[in-house]
Amino acid sequence: MLHFRTEGFNGSAVKYSPFFDNRLAVAASANFGLVGNGRLYFLELTPNGIVPLKWYTTQDSLYDLAWSEIHENQVLTASGDGSIKLFDCTINEFPVQAWKEHSREVLSVHWNLVAKDRFCSSSWDGTVKIWSAQRKQSLLTLPTYSCTYSAAFSPHNPDILSCVTSDSHVRLFDLRAPDSASGHPAMIPIHGSTSAFVPGTLGSSAKQTIVPPSECLTHDWNKYRPSILATAGVDRTVRTFDIRAPQQGPLSVMPGHDYAIRKLAWSPHRSDLLLTASYDMTCRVWSDRSDMLVKDGDLMRTGPIGPTMGSELGRMGHHTEFVMGVDWCLFGSEGWCASVGWDESLLVWDVRAFVK
Repeated sequence: MLHFRTEGFNGSAVKYSPFFDNRLAVAASANFGLVGNGRLYFLELTPNGIVPLKWYTTQDSLYDLAWSEIHENQVLTASGDGSIKLFDCTINEFPVQAWKEHSREVLSVHWNLVAKDRFCSSSWDGTVKIWSAQRKQSLLTLPTYSCTYSAAFSPHNPDILSCVTSDSHVRLFDLRAPDSASGHPAMIPIHGSTSAFVPGTLGSSAKQTIVPPSECLTHDWNKYRPSILATAGVDRTVRTFDIRAPQQGPLSVMPGHDYAIRKLAWSPHRSDLLLTASYDMTCRVWSDRSDMLVKDGDLMRTGPIGPTMGSELGRMGHHTEFVMGVDWCLFGSEGWCASVGWDESLLVWDVRAFVK
């Protein structure tokens, strides 16, 4: 396990470079993101451990980041002052570009993996915005009417965008459809009539717990199954959904964390594997047990007793404060990942060493 200390700054997000197997970026904030400066780190993995390539101190807290998909040295940041900034680690002057239309904190940024000239942002102001790096103004504003913690383009379709909000819904926007652009997206109730039930134990048909609606803090698209995404948040439970059947309820559920789940990420190497970071100071690796899901024609569905119970495969408990971010390495052996937390620590570790 490799360690780098973000001294004086509490980590909020980490991302591996999509271009280099030894490069990471970390977004961090002073005073736990409540007040004060932010800092963006460009870091490299070397035979001598993790070394800083460059860092930039910002006037306000940083809550998220995203590597550019068209320039190997550039990273977007989401700031507490409502701005989005683009940094280039080869240029001392910073930022190289900036945008500011959000009226509240920007909580997430995400680059389109297919149409690589676009990215999106989500904010506490109840909107998602679509941007081009070539324009000073946003291309489109999508209202959500609720604090929007996470927004992401589908990795399979450049015109499909999803977000999760404080009102316990996944919103799905098809940018080709006028209804989406006018604020009428497809919606999946995360804690709907079916989603509100969490099975007790695998194989148990009677023990279920009713979970009231709560804020959803994070979500991610499956890299291999185009219609599947996962959500998690304050209720400490991961759920997977098939967007082809929005009212069907979750395909699988994975309860187990002791406190809220702040970040989740599907594996880029396996379709059933995902990683979570939580306020309980652990990172956990899960299988959604998709091998137990049956096929009904072309539609994946749950069995007669409801959603499949996923399984926790292992956990890493080396952080000593809230774990805020986690990401998988795209290159090399399939288990390497990185995590950051409020303990001023970036850890790079192998998931396989913690699997039971």
